[in-house]
Amino acid sequence: MQELLGQDLAQRGDWAQNMDLCWVLFFCLGLLTCPCEMAVTSEELLLFMETMEQPRGRKPSIHMGHIHRLEQQLLNASFPGHNLTLQTRSIQSMVFKLACNFTGLSLSSATLKQGPQPRARHAMQFPAELTRDACRTRLQELRLICIYFFTNRFFQDDSSSSLLNDYVLGAQLGHRPVSNLSEPVNISFWHNQSLEGYTLTCVFWKEGDSQHSQGAWSPEGCRTEQPSPSQVLCHCNHLTYFAVLMQLSPAQLPAALRAPLEYISLVGCSVSIVASLLVILLSIQARKQSDSIARIHVNLHVSVLLLNVAFLLSANRAVAPVPGAACTALAAALHYTLLSCLTWMAVEGFNLYLLLGRVYNTYIRHYVLKLCVLGWGVPALLVLLLLAVQSSVYGPCTIPLAHRQGNHTGFQNSVAMCWLCSPVVHGVLVMGYGGLMSLFNLVVLAWALWALHRLRAGRKAPSTRACRDTVTVLGLTVLLGTTWALAFFSFGVFLLPQLFLFTIFNSFYGLFLFLWFCSQRCHSQAEAKTELEGVSSSQMTTH
Repeated sequence: MQELLGQDLAQRGDWAQNMDLCWVLFFCLGLLTCPCEMAVTSEELLLFMETMEQPRGRKPSIHMGHIHRLEQQLLNASFPGHNLTLQTRSIQSMVFKLACNFTGLSLSSATLKQGPQPRARHAMQFPAELTRDACRTRLQELRLICIYFFTNRFFQDDSSSSLLNDYVLGAQLGHRPVSNLSEPVNISFWHNQSLEGYTLTCVFWKEGDSQHSQGAWSPEGCRTEQPSPSQVLCHCNHLTYFAVLMQLSPAQLPAALRAPLEYISLVGCSVSIVASLLVILLSIQARKQSDSIARIHVNLHVSVLLLNVAFLLSANRAVAPVPGAACTALAAALHYTLLSCLTWMAVEGFNLYLLLGRVYNTYIRHYVLKLCVLGWGVPALLVLLLLAVQSSVYGPCTIPLAHRQGNHTGFQNSVAMCWLCSPVVHGVLVMGYGGLMSLFNLVVLAWALWALHRLRAGRKAPSTRACRDTVTVLGLTVLLGTTWALAFFSFGVFLLPQLFLFTIFNSFYGLFLFLWFCSQRCHSQAEAKTELEGVSSSQMTTH
């Protein structure tokens, strides 16, 4: 019996030892698979924040990696009490322990006493709704972390955007994203001077997908207000890193003009589409295939038709939710049709120069074909090159509208269209390209008027005929692109008249070309009838 009892006790001891070993293995496995990091002390956090500040020429992906690591360390920091505040020269980090009875939180730079005070004031206000979704999972503790960067070195986009005070204020609730809040998070930025004359847009940082692109600033989910000339108030429905984009703008588009300008554009583009389509059909019916002038006119009308269609589609598709690829395609199509239309205007000016300036009957082989390569091929090459190098220049583009309520000024960022997002590309391939085309046509106009004046003085033509030729050339050249030069007068006292004149002239551009086409056709028929009557009268006199 004693031997059996001893064997039984030995077996039980081995079983207990095996169970202890299993528990150790399970514990080690739990430590290896646990996504949480070990507790971090405040001294280690400060050391890591100081390491982040050291300029070492890191890549953008490394910057974001260090920011995410700082977030994880703050979420796992060990500290007594309910909050922790750490600050270095250009980074400030705060951690708050929250409960499900959270009633809201207001943070202001004026109440933060630790460390050096920032150059300009800032504040963040969190609603009580912030912890509602998180508390449904019955978490024991919630942590709200706030990381303030008083430098834009960690958030550099491809456009090198300018930020107000170079401040980036970020917040995160635990390990989960917070979005679609019914009560927005309010972020306030102050400046020591008046911000009048700048376009101010509240944005958040949207991380890039590749290692070469750190990310970009986006205004989605944020609304911008300006309670005073030196303050910007951002209302955002999610948590991330926020900032205020600054763009020098001499004048803002008043929100009250949005409805009439949109109505004029819609009616004008629709009428121009119908008018251009009628001219194309009438030209095809005339069957003047050998007339190079008529074929050049048809190409211009086709470019105007495509431009108006692309503009209406781009403006309407940006209002409703649309995939990024579709908006990129619409923006590229709109840019291509605009460049094609401007190029065909210059082709018309060049053809007018040849008609009035050449002395001999110069023959150019495949003249219209070469012009088609220029008018359609060069814009296509430019747009395809942009798409190949950096397709992100096309997409939804917000247009800030200034609205005043008493002494307060705000900006509504909901007005958008699929268009160029890069100011550099817009300045070079829209304003610069259009400016060159308009300048060329203005020079051709001045030269044509001088040539007609010299022709009238040499041949002593009747004044009525000379005036009619002058009006014809003036109307032709003005309709072939000089009205686009109004885009360079969108400043100061010229802004309001420029907006309406530019919208009217260029949205009804197809209608004006249709009227010019009808007048030229009537003039040609009248001349043909006069010549026929002259031939008939001479034959009757001879007999």
